[in-house]
Amino acid sequence: MGVEVKPDQALRLLHEVALGLVREARPGDMPDFTLRQLAILLTVYLEHPPHTVRGLAKKLGVTKPVVTRALDSMGKQEIIARRRDEADRRNVIVQRTVRGALYIETLGDLVIAKAKALPA
Repeated sequence: MGVEVKPDQALRLLHEVALGLVREARPGDMPDFTLRQLAILLTVYLEHPPHTVRGLAKKLGVTKPVVTRALDSMGKQEIIARRRDEADRRNVIVQRTVRGALYIETLGDLVIAKAKALPA
């Protein structure tokens, strides 16, 4: 089931969500994420696990060090967690956290609010 959206509406929604993320952030709240970090975060939270650094790099079309740097930043904020895959110690499993789930829920609420406020 898709939603019918015109290009200008889609861009306006993206703009409003980005503005909301910047404007509504308060000291102590979640810091700003880069688009790459947001893409990784949404992949981890919206797609079925398991997620690996190698798999995320392939999905995003970037190198593993690029994903690792993004995960380092999000790990410090406790948005995601990482652990070694016991079955294959070369793999690093990327896991969801409670703090990350709360951020994703808040982000979803923001998108809904901004979508409802868009002019037809």
